Amino acid sequence: MNTITLHNTLPAVFAGRGDTGSEIWLRDVTFERGKHYLISAESGTGKSSLCSYLYGYRTDYSGTMAFDGRDIKTLAVKEWCDVRTNHIAYLAQDMKLFPELTALENIMLKNSITNHKSEQEIVGMMNLLGIGEKVDSPVSKLSIGQQQRVAIIRTLCQPCDFILLDEPVSHLDDANNAIVARLVSEEAQRQGAGVISTSVGNNVKITVDKEFKL
Repeated sequence: MNTITLHNTLPAVFAGRGDTGSEIWLRDVTFERGKHYLISAESGTGKSSLCSYLYGYRTDYSGTMAFDGRDIKTLAVKEWCDVRTNHIAYLAQDMKLFPELTALENIMLKNSITNHKSEQEIVGMMNLLGIGEKVDSPVSKLSIGQQQRVAIIRTLCQPCDFILLDEPVSHLDDANNAIVARLVSEEAQRQGAGVISTSVGNNVKITVDKEFKL
């Protein structure tokens, strides 16, 4: 997958509002593999909806979204499985962790499918992000910030063409924000992947090629 394009796209909930002033909605937008993008927005403007559309969780929008020119509404279930396994690595805002599993188990659950990282590499990332001692702790016992770091590491445990991050650093301090930016940028560079990150304001430290206002 080399491009993700949007043409005249608008969430159904915004129907009838006319021009929203957004640089994404009701516009022609192309995200290219290998480039880094930031979508900054206020709450309620549809950034999590956008991510859900691109990952195939929701289809309640007008206009067109396409992968390499193909309308994503035409993808079959098997094709969506391939997209989610090999083409788009997604960090959801609500993280979607399993609270009863440990931090490492949550990460390895995905990595056991992709075999993308060694356990040593995963533990190394956990140490870098200050949660190395939480390897065997149930996620339910971790703070929100610690959970977010677990979810970010899990996101990086797969092959991909694009890394899609919905508010990846909303619960992180500046030091961990910088480490996350480095890990994401390094993984994107290794795979030649694009990065699309959403944020309330501009608090993501990843260097971007283009910023959009939602």
